[in-house]
Amino acid sequence: MSDLHLVIANKLYSSWSLRAWLLLRAFDIPFRETVIAMYKPDTREKILAYSPTGKVPVLMRGDMKVWESLAIVESVAEWFPDKAIWPTDEAARAHARAAASEMHAGFMGLRSACPMNLTKTFLPKDRGDAVVADVQRLGELWGDARNRFGADGPYLYGGFSAADAMFAPVVSRLRTYGIEISPQMQTYADAVWDHPAFVQWRAEAFEEPWFVAHYEEGETPLEVLVSPAEERAA
Repeated sequence: MSDLHLVIANKLYSSWSLRAWLLLRAFDIPFRETVIAMYKPDTREKILAYSPTGKVPVLMRGDMKVWESLAIVESVAEWFPDKAIWPTDEAARAHARAAASEMHAGFMGLRSACPMNLTKTFLPKDRGDAVVADVQRLGELWGDARNRFGADGPYLYGGFSAADAMFAPVVSRLRTYGIEISPQMQTYADAVWDHPAFVQWRAEAFEEPWFVAHYEEGETPLEVLVSPAEERAA
């Protein structure tokens, strides 16, 4: 039994939960998980039993609690120094940390207008100048990382790293809302979407019984998505 315990929210919707979960799974780090449904009368009470902020994710190891996503990343990197959580090259590592921090603190237009929702795809529409600016900045950031450091693999810095885990929810948002991106961005987004750990997350998400109706207000569904497991069997 692993001594790591990750507490997360709905896999269909919780972008911050995805980041921590994907990092651990992608690097084959054993952990047990507790999933707490969002927007229930007892949600906050249940989360406060684990997290001092009443938010997820929170990662526990023995008596230690780490309740903030970038802190989780750094703790995992410290606990498992044999794993390339961050790129091994110094310049790439510095770039990756800056990119992850920018994702953590920024892109509010995209995050607000396009919440993570793995249940459907929606009709593309004008989502405002802030979203346009965020997508443009994503293209610049991803392109810079790929062009300078990505020669050895399909991810931002070649091999999968914490930076890719941080941007994985953005990849899902671009797909869900049909946001137009450049071919280079699409190639990278497809690589993240097809990562085995992300495929597993989606398969498990579709086993959940909880749906959040207000995440679909004002949207026109194009496709109701099926489990990735069903897609592979089709």
